[in-house]
Amino acid sequence: MKDLIERLRAGGVHTLLAQFTDLHGVAKGKLVPLAHLDDLLTDGVGFAGPSIVGTGLPRTGPRSEYYARGNASTVTPLPWMPGVARVVCDGFVNGQPFDACPRQVLKRAVAHLAERGWHLRTGIEPEFFLLRRNGASWQPADDEDRLHKPSYDLKSLARQGSFLQGLASALAQCGLDILQIDHEDAHGQYELNFGFDEALASADHLMLFKLGAQALAEARGMVFSMMPKPFADQPGSGMHFHVSLWSGWNAKRPDNAQNVFVPRRADGSADHESSLSLVGRHFIAGVMAHSAALTALAAPTINSYRRLRVCPSLSGTSWAPAYVAHGPNNRTTALRTLHGRFEWRVPDSAANPYLVTAALITAGLDGIDRKLEPAAECTDDLFELSLGEVRSRGIALLPQSLGEALDALEADELLRTALGDTLSSEFLRLKRAEVEAWRHHVSDWELQHYAEAF
Repeated sequence: MKDLIERLRAGGVHTLLAQFTDLHGVAKGKLVPLAHLDDLLTDGVGFAGPSIVGTGLPRTGPRSEYYARGNASTVTPLPWMPGVARVVCDGFVNGQPFDACPRQVLKRAVAHLAERGWHLRTGIEPEFFLLRRNGASWQPADDEDRLHKPSYDLKSLARQGSFLQGLASALAQCGLDILQIDHEDAHGQYELNFGFDEALASADHLMLFKLGAQALAEARGMVFSMMPKPFADQPGSGMHFHVSLWSGWNAKRPDNAQNVFVPRRADGSADHESSLSLVGRHFIAGVMAHSAALTALAAPTINSYRRLRVCPSLSGTSWAPAYVAHGPNNRTTALRTLHGRFEWRVPDSAANPYLVTAALITAGLDGIDRKLEPAAECTDDLFELSLGEVRSRGIALLPQSLGEALDALEADELLRTALGDTLSSEFLRLKRAEVEAWRHHVSDWELQHYAEAF
């Protein structure tokens, strides 16, 4: 502890940002003087439990206090907050791991994998918008970003170079492996990809990315937005997960790890003509079997379901899956299979990375345990087929509303058990309230069409 404090002091750190994540996937926390690092890592720092969304904690008694306990391995100086280092925290209540802390939920799922000698690696691809307010509405921060097909537009990328390069540099200083940055298929939309990492670390990295992007965008007079679909006529923001399962890894001998999803021939060599091993096929079959309930966590807002529909856009496609299918390098399916991994394309930018990863692990393990087989792979462009043609092939439709997805989650005992009683109950309660609030809302569209029509 003394060595850690001295190293941080030598680096100019005087304050710790004790950060945890709430049910909605929003970073929360407080600042703690460096001198109290020992307290943060042992007992944690206290918060009023009922003030944190989704805890369901009482206002009195020993369970009213929520403690965020830091993890020493996550202490990271923040380039955009000179003198401050982030510490990722787990939730504790009454001296015990809090069952409704999203990071604790993922740690439980990771522990189930460890019991089998496995660990999951994910590569997360967050898409996001850079916006500005325009009166009562919003518009892309870059006024010149107007192409009908803006994917990979280098002119807009250069105009936002100060923000994008500043963000990539800051995250690299924090130890993240930044693979690439591009302009996506909507105006004001960008994507930043990270290298693969262990599932818990990937979720921690995603939260760090959000913290940095929000701060750097705000400093430039912009709003960093992970709203899934801010513009009705353009594609929305996904948060795709590249997923692989590994065995035989330990910190002392990381090179011994083997990708369990890599298909192999009888002599043990990799079979490059196939995408996934038998275990990998069982895993994706489990994801497909639980796809409706998973969607409630992967697409957790009313707005999410504007994205999960096959509909025209200025660029020509939505890029968001609507069907429960898998296929080799097929970006029109929910699961795009590649050699030794798959890309789960359902999650959007509003998803809580801890909860959605925990649910993914649970569904995949169920497929392995039950030796489920996925449906035949799909090589067609599903965006070109009518709904009738898709259904005639026995391909199911993903939930088309948050209410429908919540019904599926409530009926899925396995996923609710993995989330825990408190968190699943709070998630369903809060999200059903969101649905009810939307149902009672009178939109601008309704006023424009009906206020003077009759």
